[in-house]
Amino acid sequence: MKNFFIAACCFFSAYSGYAQPLFTYGNNVTNKEEFLRAYNKNKPVTADKEKSIREYLTLYTNFKLKVKAAKELRLDTLSQLKYDVQNFRDQIADNYLNDEPLLQKLVKEAADRSAKNIHILYFSVPVAEKATAADALKAYNASKELHKQLKTGGTNYAEIVTNISGKIAPVNYSDAGYITAFSLPYAFENIIYNMPVGSVSEPFKNKKGYGIFKVIDLRTDVGKWKVAQILFAYPPNADYNTKLEIKSKADSVYNLLQHGFSFADAAKTYSDDKMSYTGGGELPEFTTGKYNNTFENNVFSLKTDSSISKPFETDFGYHIVKRLSNTGLPGNANAADFLVEIKQKVQLDPRINKVKEKFVKDITVKTGFKKFPGLSDVQLVKYADSLLKNQTLESDKFSPVSNKIIFTFKDGATVKGKQWLQFVKDNSINVDVKNSDNTTLLKLFSAQSILNYYKKNLEQYNADFKFQMQEFVEGNMLFEIMERNVWSKAGADSVNLLNYYKANKEKYKWKESADVIIFNCTNELVANDVMAALKKGDQWKPLAEKSNSQIQADSGRYEIEQLPAPHVVTEVFSPIVKSTDGTAAVVRFIKVYPVNEQRNFLEARGLVINDYQNILEQKWVDSLRKKYPVKLNEAVVKSIL
Repeated sequence: MKNFFIAACCFFSAYSGYAQPLFTYGNNVTNKEEFLRAYNKNKPVTADKEKSIREYLTLYTNFKLKVKAAKELRLDTLSQLKYDVQNFRDQIADNYLNDEPLLQKLVKEAADRSAKNIHILYFSVPVAEKATAADALKAYNASKELHKQLKTGGTNYAEIVTNISGKIAPVNYSDAGYITAFSLPYAFENIIYNMPVGSVSEPFKNKKGYGIFKVIDLRTDVGKWKVAQILFAYPPNADYNTKLEIKSKADSVYNLLQHGFSFADAAKTYSDDKMSYTGGGELPEFTTGKYNNTFENNVFSLKTDSSISKPFETDFGYHIVKRLSNTGLPGNANAADFLVEIKQKVQLDPRINKVKEKFVKDITVKTGFKKFPGLSDVQLVKYADSLLKNQTLESDKFSPVSNKIIFTFKDGATVKGKQWLQFVKDNSINVDVKNSDNTTLLKLFSAQSILNYYKKNLEQYNADFKFQMQEFVEGNMLFEIMERNVWSKAGADSVNLLNYYKANKEKYKWKESADVIIFNCTNELVANDVMAALKKGDQWKPLAEKSNSQIQADSGRYEIEQLPAPHVVTEVFSPIVKSTDGTAAVVRFIKVYPVNEQRNFLEARGLVINDYQNILEQKWVDSLRKKYPVKLNEAVVKSIL
């Protein structure tokens, strides 16, 4: 409840700059800009602008009065609230450590690429880590000859690879199937997505040697797939007869499925996929490039949900796959939800380093970062080398450079040598950078120091971050004081709650309602199985308990309009209602009641508490308005209108 409430009230923000005063409450002033920021963020769609603004003014002044009361009680100093604020700051700060225009450019690029799947062949010429100059030259010559033959139209790839391997240096090739954005490293993706169909890339150097791509085909993205599988796995070094036996077993299970046997039960009984069999064989949702060509091609050939493939072979064994769902890309490549998903992928992908590098370059100037004179990079690297040779002596603490300033910022903040040496020490076991030389580490440390300083002082550099933090702080205080002055008081006042109910019984009547059992299922397949089991006479509680969390069941009396399928009251079961996230719900009706039956106190208690809270809150707000009289500046109000 707390997180929801804070999110709901975060639109009440604060602005401390110079601006036109809109209203005062006691000795406090709220300006026009602050109010407009909140109003424009949340304004209702209405034709009557003046009514909308004046209603919002009432809400906003009440909010400021409550926050004022919370500040007087110093609720912002409570240890739990301070912890919540710091935790929230830590969660959101990284969102402001990017070059937003460049980030959006990468998001747009990835969104456009996600709409296409490209079929590629990959050719490689390996170069050993300690190869001689002669061997390295042979590999280079092999890559050039390979490129020449592919470029001139050679398509007998096995023959080309064999000939070059025999005459110059070893060459390999593979059919990588279809790839899409994020399937391969960003550098490879950039090469491939700039190639027309049929073209061959120039040889490129990588850590393992030389690589060449050839684009075979281009298609529209096939979307996201959810499937369940039954895997009949090959044991290590399986011989021909063993594989034949496994194929025969797969054919037998497929025959059972064709005669009505439950796919989920078959997966639990027969599948060798230890990660999925307990969940009826269901695999995580995937896109092009997740699995090998054979597996994906068999999945993509299933044209309708619930269709089942014949057994097919991969290197892992035989598979039987059931299609659960297929969701294509949105018709609009700029759809908000789609772009949010792509942005999240970009931020988790190494390509985000491009954004961070530019961002660090920009904030270096803003923060006034400077290298402190007196210690050269050569000296700092020398001390780092010394530290790594004598780590057991804790030389980072006793080094001559430990207490010397090496970097400064415009507000006088400094970074000292001991922080640099600690960074070297920490990164000596960091897999990503431990093989870097100390000169490279010094550049990384400089960038990290700048980012750390900027992050610590974000409020000074980013107005949006400052506003978001202020919103959260005030939201936390508002929650706490509402809990003390309204919510807990109302819930604990049993005598007045009962009296209020007795005086207002007419308010608390049922609309059309029913005793029901609601089943929320992980997918439509499970919902169908639930309905079938109940029709056979299975008890609903054991059914839910044995479902491995695939079924959440709840019973009680609900108003019809609250149910997943509110329009259906004449049947024992409602239709299955699918949600956008793939989950599904079905309702079993036990008894239907007519409209306007009286709720007893227990049935109405939640509604009574809500109404009584409103009364307590209004009394409290009235007292705050007497303590801190609110005065509107009508001239400023009219300027808003």
